[in-house]
Amino acid sequence: MERTILVVDDDPHIRQVILFALKKAGMQPIEAADGQMALDVFKQTEPDLIILDINMPEYDGLEVCKAIRKVSEVPILFLSSRDDEVDRVVGLEIGGDDYVTKPFSPRELVARVNVILKRVHSVEVKHAIQERVNDDQAQTEDTLTVGKLSLNVEKHLVFWNESQVKLTATEFAIMHTLIRYPEKVFDRDNIMNQAYSNNIHVSGRTIDSHIRHIRHKFQQEGCAMIIETVHSVGYKLGSCN
Repeated sequence: MERTILVVDDDPHIRQVILFALKKAGMQPIEAADGQMALDVFKQTEPDLIILDINMPEYDGLEVCKAIRKVSEVPILFLSSRDDEVDRVVGLEIGGDDYVTKPFSPRELVARVNVILKRVHSVEVKHAIQERVNDDQAQTEDTLTVGKLSLNVEKHLVFWNESQVKLTATEFAIMHTLIRYPEKVFDRDNIMNQAYSNNIHVSGRTIDSHIRHIRHKFQQEGCAMIIETVHSVGYKLGSCN
């Protein structure tokens, strides 16, 4: 199945480079030249992933991301012409799944897109298989529960005290890692290796940003500390009672 990728950048040359790379990789890219156009195209097409430039005039990528996150959890990969940690952290905290700095390698960009799509859409294949098999026992094993926290691997859903907590694909991967071993302390490299496949490397601060974002979402549902910090070591699943 061809995946539809919305490419948003005010630089036509950069858009063409990305469009060419995505087409070559067997994807179906569509484009938008500014933030407002991006929102219009998004509503009309419902893409599988968005490659979103941060530094656009008038309506920038961060504002576009905030608007989209009000209605959708579609994966978003940010682009920026500045290797600015503030942009990186803010982008991830408001719901971005990854971040690439310009100038970039089109090959690496496509690799990152594939990693995100594989993580998000693998659940579709699993769910189709599950429906055919119709194995009630398998369905039970696909739900992991610790106290008030429940994670359904098949449906990519997370619940706190029976209320759904909407997570991005990367956030879900982190929570899946922690709930499988609720007493284990993971350092940042462990979490990175679990959440990012294909040897994609991100900084420790990127992991920290995802953790903060996850905590904030659970706090809104009444969970004081879903992920605990073990100083000088890493992170572990918090108390789920």
